[in-house]
Amino acid sequence: MAHNENEALDVVLVGAGIMSATLAVLLKELDPGLKLEIVEQMPSGAVESSNPWNNAGTGHAGLCELNYTPQAADGSVDIKKAVLINSQFEVSKQFWSYLVAKGALDAPRTFINPVPHMSFVRGAKDVAFLKTRQQQLSAHHAFETMEYTEDRELIAKWAPLLIPGRDADEQIAATRVERGTDVNFGALTNELLKHLQSLDGAHVGYNQRVKSVERDGEGWCVTVKNTQDGSQRALKARFVFLGAGGGALPLLQMSGIPESKGFGGFPVSGQWLRCDNPEVVAKHQAKVYSQAEVGAPPMSVPHLDTRVVDGKKSLLFGPYAGFSTKFLKNGSFLDLPLSIRPGNIGPMLAVARDNMDLTRYLVKEVMQSMEQRLDALRKFYPELDPADWRLEVAGQRVQIIKKDPKKGGILQFGTELVSAEDGSIAALLGASPGASVTVSIMLQLIERCFPEQAAAWAGKLEEIFPAREKALQENAALYREVTARCDENLQLRNA
Repeated sequence: MAHNENEALDVVLVGAGIMSATLAVLLKELDPGLKLEIVEQMPSGAVESSNPWNNAGTGHAGLCELNYTPQAADGSVDIKKAVLINSQFEVSKQFWSYLVAKGALDAPRTFINPVPHMSFVRGAKDVAFLKTRQQQLSAHHAFETMEYTEDRELIAKWAPLLIPGRDADEQIAATRVERGTDVNFGALTNELLKHLQSLDGAHVGYNQRVKSVERDGEGWCVTVKNTQDGSQRALKARFVFLGAGGGALPLLQMSGIPESKGFGGFPVSGQWLRCDNPEVVAKHQAKVYSQAEVGAPPMSVPHLDTRVVDGKKSLLFGPYAGFSTKFLKNGSFLDLPLSIRPGNIGPMLAVARDNMDLTRYLVKEVMQSMEQRLDALRKFYPELDPADWRLEVAGQRVQIIKKDPKKGGILQFGTELVSAEDGSIAALLGASPGASVTVSIMLQLIERCFPEQAAAWAGKLEEIFPAREKALQENAALYREVTARCDENLQLRNA
């Protein structure tokens, strides 16, 4: 359904990635009468961070990511964040499972596949850490199936590429959870967009660049320009969502809401090594995460992954961080300089001062040769053949810079929902574990920005989400029951 010029809408969403697609479908489930439009500047959906080659595709569930379980000085491991992220990912799966069951999403295998999640460490210190981590996590019902081993033969069975050619004296250990997943967020986004376009009162407009976001009485006026014919239209909406990945910060600044003051963006680009050789790919069926190098940012945790994209398997290794002043892969080199404002220059300078080691790390990463990149991979896969691997450029991530009373400004890794006091506009800033926990973030947004309707929607929300995060974290029997049902709907069991 196309909308007329200046048509009054209930909701306008900027950016056709996983965030906007999820929010739009969720809102239409809760209130089928809502009129909404997604506007996207590219000719199709999911071309930036949601594109499968622009992210790791790990269904982030805290099963293998060591940076979600920091170790304290006394040697204990804090599992709170891993448990939270696990429950958030299970909430995402409930939504997808619900949509599959009602026929709104096609075959689940197009977007989600079972791939075991492993952690792999080298050296006495990290081996001791991994053992403690497994002991503490496996005591929680969400991680009860996590196995730990230092046995090379078993590690070789789990991930055959890791052992041959490795020094026999090297101390190594691994954990494995069989019920991990690989998610093609690009395919999922496009499935959601396709479903959305079949609904009355929902429209997705491509080649639409946002020129301005301005207050309009109780709501907002979003002016968009068609990048093909130059025509402009004004969309008036009671609620606007800025879900444009790295492009969300400039749009948030455009809105002028007080809550946007003091936010800056720190763009980090990424690269992967990719292998499509069927013989090598067939030997590795896992996502294997290790420890980040000292001084490296948390999003640079090295991992060797099975990826399933459009039914084909590949291996990805990385990420290698890089630096570009663009906020989007298809963005402009002026994105960073143009985002500097009187309100955020202080926090940005403070972050530059306090993160010299990160800056040095990024410069070093950018200057790496192919041989140095392969050396990093050899720590996982000692007998690699360089001819099997090529470089793939990943998506841009814009880490959040925000005000901090003590330091002036801090660099935050993660995602942040910024909304106006009246709840009429919201933006999602930041990066990982973004896509995996989209549904939880959008449920927070609904509670914050649609408080009156949320009460009326409670029954429907309970139908879609039989167990929310807190219940999943605390109720073992409910966790097992709900996850088993989802895994069955999503065809993840006994696969």
